Amino acid sequence: MTDFDAVLQSRGLSRYHGQGESLVRAVDEVDLDVPAGQTLAIMGPSGCGKSTLLHLLGGLERPTDGEVWLAGRRIDHLNERGLARMRRRSIGFVFQNFHLVEELSARENVELPALLAGRSSRAARRRAADLLERIGLGDRTRHLPWELSGGQRQRVAIARALANEPLVLLADEPTGNLDTAATIEVLRLFADLRAAGQTLVMVTHDERVASTADRLVSMHDGRFVGDTRLAGGTGRLGDLIGLDG
Repeated sequence: MTDFDAVLQSRGLSRYHGQGESLVRAVDEVDLDVPAGQTLAIMGPSGCGKSTLLHLLGGLERPTDGEVWLAGRRIDHLNERGLARMRRRSIGFVFQNFHLVEELSARENVELPALLAGRSSRAARRRAADLLERIGLGDRTRHLPWELSGGQRQRVAIARALANEPLVLLADEPTGNLDTAATIEVLRLFADLRAAGQTLVMVTHDERVASTADRLVSMHDGRFVGDTRLAGGTGRLGDLIGLDG
């Protein structure tokens, strides 16, 4: 049933709340195929179901109906332990509000997923140091989140999401709390990930951010209403940098 060229898929994916006249179709029979290495942006008005869809794809919420497949394996029917294991090993999450542990340093925040997945302390520390160096924060490894700028905190959150080399990175409004300069910092990092072949699905309200993707899907009332291939990539990032002066 699944297309093995796609790393992430959904079929008839639905999430309903309430019943009768109060029924809300947050996500309504969504079919989606995300090929490996693609950067996909999902846009739509507030309340259209974008974030709910992302949570369903990543196993943070369970669907009312439908299926989710990751790398050819159906995941929506896994038990809680199986979902937790899948999220640790195969999915990286990036959120608008960073969700860093305030008492931990940048390095410790990035180490945490690897430790939870069973890596040794030495391996987790080495991976965290490599990632922080890669994102330009090699000199901030001991800094606590409150000592970092918004763009730096989001880059740490992205590094944490990459700690276990996920098949898919899911980003929910990753630039929603950032100014233009910090947004460009994050988009530069996403461009590097795209060039390295990382599969990325991001929910965004910012048309400038969405335009850097390979593909744009529009949502309204829980359904897809548009699917457009984009030029994406460094060309649009260059336009953003131009806007920043």
